[in-house]
Amino acid sequence: MPVYPPSRVAIIGGGPAGLIAAETLSLAGVQVDLYDAMPSLGRKFLLAGIGGLNITHSEAYDIFCGRYSSHQSQLQAMLDRLPPQALRDWVHGLGIDTFVGSSGRVFPTQMKAAPLLRTWVHRLRSAGVRLHVRHRWLGWNDNGALRLSNSDGEILIEPQATVLAMGGASWPQLGADGAWLPWLQAKGVEITPLESANCGFEVKWSTYLREKFVGSPLKSVALTFTDNQGLTEKRQGELVISAHGVEGSLIYAFSQRLREYLNIHGTATFTLDLAPGYDLDKVTEKVSHTRGSRSLSNHLQSRLGINGVKLALLHEVLSKEQFDDSAKLAATIKALPITVQATRPIAEAISTAGGVAFSSLNNNLMLRSLPGVFVAGEMIDWEAPTGGYLLTACFATGLHAGLGVLDWLENGQSS
Repeated sequence: MPVYPPSRVAIIGGGPAGLIAAETLSLAGVQVDLYDAMPSLGRKFLLAGIGGLNITHSEAYDIFCGRYSSHQSQLQAMLDRLPPQALRDWVHGLGIDTFVGSSGRVFPTQMKAAPLLRTWVHRLRSAGVRLHVRHRWLGWNDNGALRLSNSDGEILIEPQATVLAMGGASWPQLGADGAWLPWLQAKGVEITPLESANCGFEVKWSTYLREKFVGSPLKSVALTFTDNQGLTEKRQGELVISAHGVEGSLIYAFSQRLREYLNIHGTATFTLDLAPGYDLDKVTEKVSHTRGSRSLSNHLQSRLGINGVKLALLHEVLSKEQFDDSAKLAATIKALPITVQATRPIAEAISTAGGVAFSSLNNNLMLRSLPGVFVAGEMIDWEAPTGGYLLTACFATGLHAGLGVLDWLENGQSS
């Protein structure tokens, strides 16, 4: 089995975290070899950008950092090294402009991920970073060398430092399959179990709703949920009815709290305000208004704009008799209960929660049980909602790990 000559640093994983770590190290004059299991780099990054690459968010920095909720304190130093404006400046340094969308999200002017990735990879190659695709990491051998398989078989490499940036286990067809979990656990690394994040949730819909309204967007609604800590939040946005339940940006914003509630109680119920532009008294007035010969469905559409999937949802929870009760109907329009039974599988999720526990890492993101081995990106136990927060933290942890490697190398591997 061939053993490659010692490389200064090996990076396993060609997503944003691994690539920014490679750039950080190469700018400091370190020779970097980056390995990725897939035929090309940044596959999840590219897929995430198909509908518009949401790089980061433009909201006030303290609000931005608060989006990482229980993980904010652990990520704060990393976010401070690469806050949203600094990430935008970095994108501009690639010759790509950005703009702020109506929701405050930040996108490249071209919207897509491919032009950014092409320019970035070209810059990395020009800086001397050696990129190796179709190289799958297999863990370590008994002597501590990294095992990699490629089309020629298995090879061993012995770098002076390693950065692991292989993602969690969402969208495994793009390379992030969580295969690294047992190898790190065998080395004494504490792992928080992986769970679905930014995911859909399962609801027991009627056959009628599944057949007629799968894929239907629910626009101009507001979701209210009370979490395990008794904290209640109401947020307006959009979600989508799926064959299995609910998904979409409004659901993703609550996914961590819904999942945590499910883990304890088995089910979780939130309410939807189907007419957030009106208070309960106004809805009651409109529902109670004389409708003459009009059907109730036509009445609700003309008075409140409630039809289609919104009307179908009301039929999911109200009996015919309850529809005839104006007070009950109005109250349900303002707070329609939906009970979720489970998260959708990790393979369908946008991201994962869990991973390498921060207790197993030092302040430079180096594994305490494996000196010289650093971790970045979604492999670490943090999560965030969609909206630019995921990508920003992947970049920030990758930068932090790269700087941690420099500290390790420059201080005689004693930090």
